[in-house]
Amino acid sequence: MSGVTLSDEGVVTGNTYDKYGSTNPVVRRLMSGFERALDELLDSAAPESLLDVGCGEGVLVQRWARHLGEQRRVVGLDLQEESIQAGWSAHQAPNLEYHVMSGGELPFGEDEFDLASAIEVLEHVPDPELTLAEMARCAKNHLLVSVPREPLWRMLNLARGAYVGSLGNTPGHVNHFSKRSFERLLARHGRVVEVRSPFPWTMLLVRL
Repeated sequence: MSGVTLSDEGVVTGNTYDKYGSTNPVVRRLMSGFERALDELLDSAAPESLLDVGCGEGVLVQRWARHLGEQRRVVGLDLQEESIQAGWSAHQAPNLEYHVMSGGELPFGEDEFDLASAIEVLEHVPDPELTLAEMARCAKNHLLVSVPREPLWRMLNLARGAYVGSLGNTPGHVNHFSKRSFERLLARHGRVVEVRSPFPWTMLLVRL
């Protein structure tokens, strides 16, 4: 499959397009709103420790680790895939550690972390309920999650002529969330305290 990365188990882990490092002015504007909203929610939660499920190459989790400071533990995890682990080598911080694993069965204790996050992850996982339940078990106070907003995401893909044969569905997206359905899903695990909708995403901060 061209244009995507696969884990050693054959799971689509992401697109080769670097949205964080893009120089395209439209992408940069969208990503600026995305990153600003996430940072504001993170500051609102003010976690003492953080677990990032599906951290990818580590761009975002490294920035968060630096932002939170060296006294606060930050852990990123993702599947085994060459470009992901290469990214980890390039995105280090003194308080940041990485682990190869899926989000379906986390080897951490109850309430081990203050906050658990999954940023652009739940659309990829086969069982988002299980992943969220594990995150909620490991987190004491908050969940911070974001997903592409559907059907807007697919409509934008079609508008730019991408993935037409799949009706605009990005490779690897096996779950599709509207803003309302995503809020309902997260409300099963806690109280949704903040909702942000930077175009074209939905992100929620949930109090456990």
